[in-house]
Amino acid sequence: MDRLIYIAMTGAKHALYSQAVTANNIANATTDGFKSQISAFRALPVYGEGAPTRAFVVESTPGSDYSPGALMATGRQMDVAIRGKGWIAVQGPDGKEAYTRNGSLQTDVNGVLQINGMNVLGDGGPISVPPDNEVAIAKDGTISTIPVNGVRTSVNVIGRLKLVNPPESNLVRGDDGLFRQANGQPAPVDEKVQVVSGSLEASNVNMAEAMVNMINDARQYDMQLRLITRADENARSAAQVVSIS
Repeated sequence: MDRLIYIAMTGAKHALYSQAVTANNIANATTDGFKSQISAFRALPVYGEGAPTRAFVVESTPGSDYSPGALMATGRQMDVAIRGKGWIAVQGPDGKEAYTRNGSLQTDVNGVLQINGMNVLGDGGPISVPPDNEVAIAKDGTISTIPVNGVRTSVNVIGRLKLVNPPESNLVRGDDGLFRQANGQPAPVDEKVQVVSGSLEASNVNMAEAMVNMINDARQYDMQLRLITRADENARSAAQVVSIS
């Protein structure tokens, strides 16, 4: 009887975890450059002394869906989208290099180029934009500035976005939504990665599929609770039979 309870109890617990992953995907359906998480269940035997035949259910996120989202034209010169595979390097909250597909670039009060408050990294570190200058970004990530006042033909190159393309199998998603290499080392620049200026990449979350997964997770949870109830009823019936005997 306890075998059934083990499976049902852990199944209900991890069905909630899977539902949380699906809910996070749905919440980020409109987040630029977001990559949906993949959730899966697997059986894991119980190790140690006792009953070696026991097993329980484990929910895991084996990876992410790296398929590109649709490109949306914004007309804003400081918006960039990765064409095909690749990532934009930023300085994460921990100060280390991390990667994102969100190309909504902005400048802080000091003119430092940022994405969601994180410094964008160039070939030589963070990139600063001079005041009173328009920004133009080439397909290879080269950033040029044009003075708003004065001679409009004067173009200055101030840096280049660090564009990388590490193997997807080496990437790990952090709790902050950024991706990093599993070994913690910065990825090398990939000259083949290109960007599209004036566009942003939409989230690749399939809302219809996500809603179906949410319903399936809820049904899984309900089924596991029913199994626990049935196991309790069977245990009571067995106790009554033993008592009569």
